[in-house]
Amino acid sequence: MQLLLPQHFSGLCFWLHACSQKESLYLDRVRQMESARRSERFRVERDVLDELKLEEVTQRKSYADIHSSLSEQLKNALSIVRRLPVLYWLPKYSVWDYGMPDLISGISVGIMHLPQGMAYALLASLPPVFGLYSSLYPALVYFFFGTSRHVSIGTFTVLSIMVGSVTERLAPDVDFQKANGTNITAEVDVTARDSYRVQVAAATTVLGGLIQVLLGVVKFGFVGTYLSEPLVRAYTTAAAAHAVVAQLKYIFGVSPTRFSGPLSLVYTLKDVCSSLPNTHLPTLLVSVVTIVLLIAAKELNSFLSSKLPVPIPVELITIVAGTLISSYAHLNTNYTISVVGEIPSGLSSPSVPDVNLFGEVIGDAFALAIVGYAITISLGKTFALKHGYKVDSNQELVALGLSNTVGGFFQCFSVCSSMSRSLIQDTTGVKTQMAGVASSLIVLVIILKLGTLFQELPKAVLSAVVFVNLKGMFKQYYDIITLWRSSKIDLVVWLVTWVSTLLLNLDLGLAASVTFAVFTVIFRTQLPTYSVLGNIPGTELYVDIEMHREARGIPGVTIFRSSATVYFANADLYLEALKEKVCKNDIKQKKKRKRAQRAARQLSEFSLEEEGGCWRDTSIDGTVIVEDEQDPDCTSLGWMSELQDGDTTTLGSSSEDTLSQDLERMSLGSLGKWTWDIHSIILDLSTANFIDTVAIKTMKNIFQDFSEIDVDVYMAASVVEQLEHGDFFSEKITKRRLFASVHDAVLHCLNHRGATTIPRYEPSVVRPANIQVSFSNATFICLGMDMLRLTIKYLKHFFDYRSCIPARNFKAFMQTRGKTLSRRNNEFMQYQFITF
Repeated sequence: MQLLLPQHFSGLCFWLHACSQKESLYLDRVRQMESARRSERFRVERDVLDELKLEEVTQRKSYADIHSSLSEQLKNALSIVRRLPVLYWLPKYSVWDYGMPDLISGISVGIMHLPQGMAYALLASLPPVFGLYSSLYPALVYFFFGTSRHVSIGTFTVLSIMVGSVTERLAPDVDFQKANGTNITAEVDVTARDSYRVQVAAATTVLGGLIQVLLGVVKFGFVGTYLSEPLVRAYTTAAAAHAVVAQLKYIFGVSPTRFSGPLSLVYTLKDVCSSLPNTHLPTLLVSVVTIVLLIAAKELNSFLSSKLPVPIPVELITIVAGTLISSYAHLNTNYTISVVGEIPSGLSSPSVPDVNLFGEVIGDAFALAIVGYAITISLGKTFALKHGYKVDSNQELVALGLSNTVGGFFQCFSVCSSMSRSLIQDTTGVKTQMAGVASSLIVLVIILKLGTLFQELPKAVLSAVVFVNLKGMFKQYYDIITLWRSSKIDLVVWLVTWVSTLLLNLDLGLAASVTFAVFTVIFRTQLPTYSVLGNIPGTELYVDIEMHREARGIPGVTIFRSSATVYFANADLYLEALKEKVCKNDIKQKKKRKRAQRAARQLSEFSLEEEGGCWRDTSIDGTVIVEDEQDPDCTSLGWMSELQDGDTTTLGSSSEDTLSQDLERMSLGSLGKWTWDIHSIILDLSTANFIDTVAIKTMKNIFQDFSEIDVDVYMAASVVEQLEHGDFFSEKITKRRLFASVHDAVLHCLNHRGATTIPRYEPSVVRPANIQVSFSNATFICLGMDMLRLTIKYLKHFFDYRSCIPARNFKAFMQTRGKTLSRRNNEFMQYQFITF
């Protein structure tokens, strides 16, 4: 053997220096991961909990402990303070802090009540004074029973239109034509017609209020949630179209025939168009001028809103100016422009509505009750969320019902909160419901002293006020573009609601819209997303395998989940989807077996230089865990390679003659994928909030069918009480088949059926990397022995090759071997090492 010079050791020194650098990088990485684990990660160690163990640990309460008795529920429901919220906040009222803001808000809103009350009374086909009555009494009642501080109760466009459809259907003009002997003239007895229409409106209002009170007492405040936002917006948009058609006769000064029932809007619009040649030009001129001035004034008001403490009362100025011009120009006598007419001064005495009309208006009353409550609670919750207080939905239903019921005895028509007036109250700094009292006092003064001054007000001016105030509803047509981008189903609900309300009228249109919206929900529950779940490596989370690349299937276990609750409408579909997914996974397993065999053949072409060996276990998350055998001294650090389909394969170091035996011991479990067969199925019912008897029978059949082929079925669900009431549990199906989470069920399956073929699962901290290698303390010793063994091996290569390689090529040889080792080290460095 020749004497080796120091320069001949350059390659060996280079390799030893690289190894020392790699080792320092390993230690730095371990310290970084440990620091990250302390700051951002968690680890929980507990026993696997089935339902029996969970009940022992948590000590689940009985039904009597959770739910109060019937007497206590009645006591809480009839509590005076609960039913009269004014007793809670009025004793704490501070005049110095809240008095001035409430007074300013009340005066501002009271001024708005005058034009809106009179104009919306025309929409209800009633004399204008009854709009003022509807702005007075309900607001006073809501002061005692309401919980929202910012909503303004009174007349509203949509409800006025709905009331108008009822009054004109039950009291049409043709029923009140005057008779001249045996001849019936075209002249209508307006006094008799309006009197009967007031009775119809009062009866509808009282019945709708009683429905609201009843629903509130039995805590049906959630009924408003069945009217989704797209449905309500489409309904109000279509109602605005009805309002426009209803005001055309006042704007053009014509007298079309008013129809009722389905397609009444089409027939009325057709009759108005046919009457256009008879347009009254002075009336049309007044309408056009008023509309132009109102639009210009409102735009100016919006432009100066940031600079004005209180918005300019445009409608009030318009009504006052219109009344003055009409009085001094004598528009009624000189140009035959229709005016409001006599407005009685003083308050009318209360009267009991005609109960015989209840049977004819019960459908309309129910629609008014639901729509009015939906509008009020949506506005109330919006302002409550903005200002940080709570609105009781059931109490709001009672308060609104009492406002309508009491108002109906004073000849009021149905009311709810108004968006425009509520915004005025909010911008003027209202603090409590005391602002409603101030606005009612303003209306009371108008009724008692100022009402007669507006007798010469042209009806065309009131119609123009209604027409301009509908501009906000017309902007809701932009919802079509928004819903097209966000949700096609909500867009269909919007369009169906709009079309049905236009064609079927307001009452039937609402019923058809709600029915269609409910059917869309049922339809979506019948077509849910069925998925097989896989584990995210290093976590207890399970996601859809087909949707996430990093999800790894559990060997021998199928986790099946439905995105919808299982009930009678989709129970059969659930069973069919489960069988289809299981069969589909069997086909996938065969394909994965072929891939694994091809990968094994490719791996057999590589030579492994290390001797001895140990077997590496793979956890359910695909994490490679290096575990010590009985003799840790023979352990060596293997190498890893990535298959084309993303499966990670780990082999222990072995000699060439034992390679085939190691490959035969490989399975898809060691690849982090499916094994050849399925021994357990886990039904993830964590998304279910209820389960009916049909679904329970379906679950029993699933347990029975798969048990015949030696497949265990487990459930992860929270509907334990409903399963108990449905007699789901038996001697064969015990609570040990029900688990608190999917992860508990998976660990049970692996311990119960997968111990012989599936490596045990080592819990790991949550980590961002794809693959991690966990080391025990003994493994670090094995790592050092590996480094020592490799050093000796390279020394052996050095002395073996020194005798046959010229000195000038020796350095190149060592650099080549160094590059090979560096490549393997770089491949190994991409994995993250964590020690526990």
